[in-house]
Amino acid sequence: MKKIFSLSLIISICLSIGIAAFVHADDSIVLSQGQTLYVPAYSHIYAGDRELPMLLTVTLSIRNVDINHSITVNYADYYGTKGELLKKYAEKSVILKPLESIRYVIPQKDKSGGSGANFMVEWKSDKPVNSPIIESVMIGTEGQQGISFTSRGQVITTLN
Repeated sequence: MKKIFSLSLIISICLSIGIAAFVHADDSIVLSQGQTLYVPAYSHIYAGDRELPMLLTVTLSIRNVDINHSITVNYADYYGTKGELLKKYAEKSVILKPLESIRYVIPQKDKSGGSGANFMVEWKSDKPVNSPIIESVMIGTEGQQGISFTSRGQVITTLN
């Protein structure tokens, strides 16, 4: 009985330490003054054995999550599967106030990007801020079938 109690106590302590370490790991907030991000986007995906394309509407969402400072979006460029620039969505810099968002939409009928489309987004700030959430949201329907999913941006360069 003592061995079972001791083993249970040891397991409980180890789990508590592990959970505390896991929760504590996300407590650190990294501030930045700017980044360039690669954001995957899919103007279509393939379905079925015949790989039939299902067209999708793509929304690029840029959200300033800093509650005190504005950020500037320098560019939001859309590229196709072969790396070709298809469209510049932010022709001039756009300032996003604290907690403000902006979105750019690629219509479902626009299949120019292909299954490997992506956005390149650059933002900056005069002060260190919480990095914005930059993601793409894809949604499409065909008949009674519907699909939706998101892709989060990946930082590829940090600006100083």
